[in-house]
Amino acid sequence: MHKDFIALTDFSSDQLHEMVDLAIKMKAVPDEYRSALAGKTLGMIFNKHSTRTRISFESGIYQLGGVGLYFGPGQLQLDRGEPISDTAQVLSRYLDGIMIRTFKHSDVEDLGRYGSIPVINGLTDYNHPCQVMADMMTIQEKLGKCERHKLCYIGDGNNMAVSLLFGAVKFGVDISIVSPADYTIDRALVAKVAEEANERGCKVTLTESLEEGASGAHAVYTDVWASMGQEDESNKRVNAFDGFQVNDQVMSWADKDAIFMHCLPAHRGEEVAASVIDGPQSVVFDQAENRLHAQKAIMYTLMR
Repeated sequence: MHKDFIALTDFSSDQLHEMVDLAIKMKAVPDEYRSALAGKTLGMIFNKHSTRTRISFESGIYQLGGVGLYFGPGQLQLDRGEPISDTAQVLSRYLDGIMIRTFKHSDVEDLGRYGSIPVINGLTDYNHPCQVMADMMTIQEKLGKCERHKLCYIGDGNNMAVSLLFGAVKFGVDISIVSPADYTIDRALVAKVAEEANERGCKVTLTESLEEGASGAHAVYTDVWASMGQEDESNKRVNAFDGFQVNDQVMSWADKDAIFMHCLPAHRGEEVAASVIDGPQSVVFDQAENRLHAQKAIMYTLMR
């Protein structure tokens, strides 16, 4: 088992399935795990705003009997130029695990490289693996299993698109990624997982056609058009993504029992119509809840 949880590609399909199965069990019988991480301390480093990530990790470590310590922007010597290598080695003497939500993916990798304790990626500009674990847990709960279902992601080829691509291949899900040409996912990343996708029988499709992408999908997923740090591009992106909203028409192309997914926060009237996100096919708040359970399973697996 890999020491850190930084990218889904670091783990085998079986290992990720085991963590999702554990998360489902923890959700069903939480009292069995109340002291699973008793005496353990998780350091939580946040360089980005957070609602779901902070609260779910802080609540999660508490529910497992441990303690979470929050470090916001400007609270560590990292912000005054201390090398990550020094910080990683020092924190490894004080803590049992580190969760970090930041911009540069290389910073998370360096924490893991120089530290001796588990490092969990709470989000970077490159990927968001904890969210996708909650997503796959939600798909399994709602659809019975992940394998051989089709997931359609509509939106920017951002960290969520990357993580969903990696997660889909690991969990045996067909995925179609629908984006404007200038905002599609890096094709080199598709090539990176092509061999495993072929071995697992997963189909990966990149397209600009919403109808092609959503046709027959069992889950339709979207994310904001401008991520944190891209606020100055907001108007440009709104124009570029005109016509890429998940609305009732898009959902009509999907399977009749399809679910709608969003990692939140959402902008109603932009990437998704209110009638969809607030409608009967939406599972966005189940996804949000499952962040708690999925991350408890990750912490339990790495920190016990």
